Amino acid sequence: MPNQHGASLTTWDSIRLVASKLREGFAGAPEKLRELLTGQSNMLRFALIAGVLIALCAALLGVTLVLKRYSLIGDGLSHVAFGAMTVAGVLSIAPMAVSLPVTIVISVLLLRGDKAKLKGDSAIAMLSVSALAIGYLLMNLFAPVSQSSNLSADVCSVLFGSTQKSILMLTAKDLLLCAILALVVIFVYSFFFNKIFSVTFDETFAEATGTHVKAFRVLLAVIIAITIVLAIRLVGALLITALIVFPTLCALRLFKSFRGVVACAVVISVLCAVSGILLGAALGTPMGSTIVVVDLTAFLLCILIDAVKGVFVK
Repeated sequence: MPNQHGASLTTWDSIRLVASKLREGFAGAPEKLRELLTGQSNMLRFALIAGVLIALCAALLGVTLVLKRYSLIGDGLSHVAFGAMTVAGVLSIAPMAVSLPVTIVISVLLLRGDKAKLKGDSAIAMLSVSALAIGYLLMNLFAPVSQSSNLSADVCSVLFGSTQKSILMLTAKDLLLCAILALVVIFVYSFFFNKIFSVTFDETFAEATGTHVKAFRVLLAVIIAITIVLAIRLVGALLITALIVFPTLCALRLFKSFRGVVACAVVISVLCAVSGILLGAALGTPMGSTIVVVDLTAFLLCILIDAVKGVFVK
């Protein structure tokens, strides 16, 4: 990489430039955040509210998905949503109008039961790579002739989450839609908490006690799909698994009861989302990647806490 004098930069020079940029970013972070939070614009406030709602939903469902060993379903469904969003872009219609129903249908098919000939990891892998390939193919085929949809410019945002600019461009209408869908997920999960608990750990016992297991599979599939579509805007299709898995893995290191794990996962997920959004806004880094790095840091910290606890508490 050439510098301003035309000479090539060494690896050490590049590291020093990055360190200098980060140092300047952290030095100016408090003032920048103060301007964004106290200014007349609601951009950062909208982003924080949306981030908290999405992180809350992802943490609630993440516990069930991790304990049922369905962690990768989030990855598969996010790629399906990416393919659907690309189709919406080609047709120049609202992405949510296509991605939400398509993702719900695929989610229901994946979780509908044990009678499917193609199920489990093989079904998720097939859907994941197929949807990603179709979406990327359509984007390249139609980008030159579809100027209004701006497909090429949007692909990084869909795959890796919102950039600083895009997440801070949330409108009141976007936030309202996000809030409505998130509140539906939270209400359903809270109202059927005991049923979801029984289905998560032992479907046979749950069915024996009168729980309609297949109906709850469909219900879980619907709210999982809603959460995936919402979370794509924040962290992107390729990073969405981290938002679902990391908070639960952290909580499992610290608590043993189901309620304790759920509560801890929610707290960690929300704190990481808020921290990631604020850091991304202050440093000018991509919001999705920053949130995932904060989640990873929290997981490593929980591993350390668990190790220390294991030494002193036997």
